[in-house]
Amino acid sequence: MSQRHRDLEIPMQVKQEVRAHAHSERHRIHVELQHAAKEISGGIDPADLHEPGEAWKPMHHHDAEVAKSKLAKHSAPKRHWKTKMWKRRTAMRQDRAAAIRQARDNSGLVIY
Repeated sequence: MSQRHRDLEIPMQVKQEVRAHAHSERHRIHVELQHAAKEISGGIDPADLHEPGEAWKPMHHHDAEVAKSKLAKHSAPKRHWKTKMWKRRTAMRQDRAAAIRQARDNSGLVIY
């Protein structure tokens, strides 16, 4: 198994712990949003409330440069191997072969 993404200095988090942390964070946000909705329906001005945000995310979600590089990779179009140059070269080869065939037929040479 590849050790490329593993570092001895930083211990790997157990996947279950990371998922549990994310689950509790989503639950916290949901509860805070319900609380804010109750306060707004109670008559408090929405501009006076603090809107809950995500306090915890894995580090790769925070790095803007990583996100930009990933978007750049995804947006680059994949080139098809049959380009116009390939088609032009094929047509030129076919024309050349037809010209040679026609010249041979017109010359009267017999080739076995």
